[in-house]
Amino acid sequence: QVRLVESGGGLVQPGGSLRLSCAVSGSTFRIYTMGWYRQAPGKQRELVATITAGESTNYADSVKGRFTISRDNGKNTVYLQMNSLKPEDTAVYYCNRPYSDSRPYSDSRVRWGWGQGTQVTVSA
Repeated sequence: QVRLVESGGGLVQPGGSLRLSCAVSGSTFRIYTMGWYRQAPGKQRELVATITAGESTNYADSVKGRFTISRDNGKNTVYLQMNSLKPEDTAVYYCNRPYSDSRPYSDSRVRWGWGQGTQVTVSA
């Protein structure tokens, strides 16, 4: 069974930075596309960044130019570097494997159960 453990969240001022980590166990991590998702209060969970096995990346327009997704296959870990944070980035952040490799932003399904997530709060 796949286990996802997210960490690195916290309270940060607008314009600040955070680096999130997601440790994946129980799967052949290196061959899969991975994604970072977030869910703000009262909103649906949304995909914000993806990284393929070949390390090609893609981002939602709302975070493009500010967030960077990366992976370390030796550590079975995917990262999300978040810079220039805005109050609207406040959410619980999760990682998962998108159900669709070709259309992850239009297909909201995921392959694995969710981890506990990590809370990011951007506030002065």
